[in-house]
Amino acid sequence: MFSYPTVQYGCMIDPRRLHVLRAVHQHGTVTAAAAALHLTPSAVSHHLREMARELKVPLVEPQGRGIRLTGAAHLVVQHGDALMARWEEAESALESYRAGEAGLLRMCAFPSAVTSLLAPATAILRARHPGLTVEIAQCEAPQGFDMLMSTDADIAVLAPPDGFPHPGDSRFDQESLVEEPLDLLVPAGHPLAGRADVRLEETADHDWVLPFPDSCDHHRRVSVFCGMAGFSPRVAHHVQEWSAMAALVGHGLGVTLFPRLVTPPAEPAVVRVPVTGGPPLSRRLLTCVRRGSRQHPLVRRGLDALAEAVAAHTSLPGRDREAVAP
Repeated sequence: MFSYPTVQYGCMIDPRRLHVLRAVHQHGTVTAAAAALHLTPSAVSHHLREMARELKVPLVEPQGRGIRLTGAAHLVVQHGDALMARWEEAESALESYRAGEAGLLRMCAFPSAVTSLLAPATAILRARHPGLTVEIAQCEAPQGFDMLMSTDADIAVLAPPDGFPHPGDSRFDQESLVEEPLDLLVPAGHPLAGRADVRLEETADHDWVLPFPDSCDHHRRVSVFCGMAGFSPRVAHHVQEWSAMAALVGHGLGVTLFPRLVTPPAEPAVVRVPVTGGPPLSRRLLTCVRRGSRQHPLVRRGLDALAEAVAAHTSLPGRDREAVAP
């Protein structure tokens, strides 16, 4: 049996009843149409009467012991193939949407996550699901949660500051995406650049390059790690952007801790050195969605693509000590 939904569109044509009318036109009688559609003749007659009532025109008229279609009915049938084709297209699009193959997925993240995770994840999604539209927006943690609540985003990738929001917040479903290591960033040619690893306390007498204390969470994070190593960082320069931090380090103006997924500019050359000798130095990146939406097909595909982007990034050989320029 055909499975068009029982949907009324005012004076618009009901696709179920259009299907019945086309069957009567094709088979010539109500009885034959009913047999083809696995309906009773009375059900077919009911659909024809209701369709005539909705369209406000007669669709059948007596002919001997049977009926024949009216001119209005033939006019409807004439356009029926195109109407039914468009309905099938709509059904296919909806099925693709339900399967996560089509629709709109909106993701937001802080700038470095947009570059290193959301961009490659979107490329994965576009290659595998051409019918899926992905929109990306840049945000910081507070704005990201607001965008989720207002449905301006479906997935947020964030490194939220402590206490915002609490992991048990009933509005959000937060899940760890990756523990992103923080490497010591030094200029090429620095005494520590040739080391396999370094202890953080070895940088106690170095100048540091960090953001302003109140501008982002990285300053607080580095201060905590340095405090655990027994010193307070001597901050000589305050800059906000990762590229600016790397530039100052590359020119020999200080050192800093640099996220593994952030790519420094090629010039001036800098080198990453893994930090050992204490608790792992990292920042936790989370995927945040509205609670209850994590298993939505579109959201699930986006989360899977982000996980693939993480795996591709962290599996690069020699990434820990890669010199950005020769």
